[in-house]
Amino acid sequence: MDLTSKQRGVELISSMVEVSRESLEKFEAYEALVRKWQPAQNLVAAKTLDEIWERHIADSVQIYAACPDARHWVDLGSGAGFPGLVTAILLDGLEEDYQVHMVESNGRKVAFLRTVARELDLKVKVHSERIESVLSEWTGPIDAFSARALASLEKLCEFVYPFITETCVGVFHKGRDFERELSEASVRWNIDLIQEKSRTDPEARIVILRRLSPKNA
Repeated sequence: MDLTSKQRGVELISSMVEVSRESLEKFEAYEALVRKWQPAQNLVAAKTLDEIWERHIADSVQIYAACPDARHWVDLGSGAGFPGLVTAILLDGLEEDYQVHMVESNGRKVAFLRTVARELDLKVKVHSERIESVLSEWTGPIDAFSARALASLEKLCEFVYPFITETCVGVFHKGRDFERELSEASVRWNIDLIQEKSRTDPEARIVILRRLSPKNA
């Protein structure tokens, strides 16, 4: 019997993390809000809307699965909330203290992110500013950064240095051009990372940035 996109997505999610019934219900509520806002906001590519559980939710779960012990996340360029809201839903299901900060400069998407966080009762703070402005004044704890389809690896390195330490990592989605991006970033940066093949796209990678320092410093 052919599975629906949602069923395939749930199976994929369950193969990566333990997910509670409450978390699945929140994913369903999140999906409903994306569909409600999509006509006016164009939150995701229209052709992927009917595959949201695989293309967006399960794809985002990989970020959390790569660093499941992190409790304080900063999601850069959050857009429609993939992966930041997905991470928050999974953390909320653990019934532990956590915080997900989401950085997004688009006002309409900020309104969407805040609506989802409020309606799902998630410990999320949305920063309606540019990434550079938010990080230049940062004082709180960070265990992990996340970003999906945001910028080149070189630009991401600029954003997260000097936060990357033994206790803080960057977890980024990267596509088929990752090797080129890594080569370009390595001109300026000493980079220690792990790359894992994406579970949802064989040409994509989940990159875990563990150490980072500028060259010729």
